[in-house]
Amino acid sequence: MTMSDFTLHELQCFDAVVTGGGFQAAAERLHRSHPSVFAAVSKLEHRLGVVLLDRSGYRVRLTEDGRAFHRKVRFLLGEADELNLYARQLAMGEEAELRVVLGDLCPLPPMLELLSEFFARCPRTRLHLRLEAVTGPWERLLEDEADLIVHRVPKSDVRMEWIDLGSVAMVPVAAPGFLPFEPTGDITPRQLRAFTQCVIRDSARHPSEQGHFLVDGAPQCSVPDHLVKKELVLRGMAWGHLPRFLIEDELRDGRLLSIAGRHFPGMTEELAAARRRDRPHGPVAGRLWDFLAANGPL
Repeated sequence: MTMSDFTLHELQCFDAVVTGGGFQAAAERLHRSHPSVFAAVSKLEHRLGVVLLDRSGYRVRLTEDGRAFHRKVRFLLGEADELNLYARQLAMGEEAELRVVLGDLCPLPPMLELLSEFFARCPRTRLHLRLEAVTGPWERLLEDEADLIVHRVPKSDVRMEWIDLGSVAMVPVAAPGFLPFEPTGDITPRQLRAFTQCVIRDSARHPSEQGHFLVDGAPQCSVPDHLVKKELVLRGMAWGHLPRFLIEDELRDGRLLSIAGRHFPGMTEELAAARRRDRPHGPVAGRLWDFLAANGPL
């Protein structure tokens, strides 16, 4: 048996019938007529000399042979999709523009240094850079408004692939004198309920995540990024969580005090570069991906 004994179309029709549970559902999924899908599967069975589908019931079902064959078909169709994606990438040529989104957790100086070094080598490709917060980077990527993001990544989302770029420690802090009591590791949410908490505004059009460590009932002020948040906290206008890389000097010289403890342990976020797994990526995007993998962590 060779590949010439059946066609990719016949395999796609067979898989669509199995996945959709019937010929009509397969026809709608493939945008073809019911008779054409039925004929393709019948021709496949005839070529193989094997009954793949049991048509005796209300819904078609796989036979034992059909179930074993379908496992192989799924693998082969996956390989065909990969090959098609690769061909589309080859046809794209060098991109005129790459859209990169940096999230609010990204340490800007080292990241911008990497991007500057990379794009200096790609003078024909313009960098289109955006800064987004909270779930905004995910939304930009999943709505095809970004080619690559640098942010924390929901790694359970199979639409994304990622490169780990390190971790970011988030520390709950306040300015000296902001609290009328000694800041210790035993501060409770109840004690902080009367004090303004500064939070980052989600730049997503349709936010999909609740905030972390929000004190229920406490007054809030929202800001677009951690730089503004840091200034508010430094001036005793609020308390909040800030990336440790942004406040190392202030923690060292006492301009900011950590209030981390049992009730507010802080958190560590994993930073990653991410892109769509199911989209073609041009040659410059591919080189940027490899460049970040070779030069991480930040």
